[in-house]
Amino acid sequence: MASSPAAVKELQRDLENQANALSKIQKDIAKNHQVRKQYTIQLGENELVLKELELLNENSNVYKLIGPVLVKQDLAEANANVRKRIEYISAELKRLDGTLQDLEDKQNSKKESVLKLQQRIHSLQAGKSKS
Repeated sequence: MASSPAAVKELQRDLENQANALSKIQKDIAKNHQVRKQYTIQLGENELVLKELELLNENSNVYKLIGPVLVKQDLAEANANVRKRIEYISAELKRLDGTLQDLEDKQNSKKESVLKLQQRIHSLQAGKSKS
């Protein structure tokens, strides 16, 4: 392997590209965590609503907030809506977990390639300084 300045510059350019790709993956992971946090909060809220709905008897009045207006809603319909919402949020959380796992795998791969490039650059520069 030639330890020419051109080879070192090429490796440094590759290193910069890999580091930028790693940075983008880390931003995607942070975004994933943020979205996951929001869904987790929504899931908790909906589970609380479901528990409250289960405490009611069939004759109870249930109201749904639509814009600035409270609209009367059937208890069974409200129950079904909340269950569907919980199901949807749970599916989204599962999807986000899968995406997060993929991103973490990519991040680990990029970290390894960045480390290898750094080692190659150091070894080339060390070889050049001995000449």
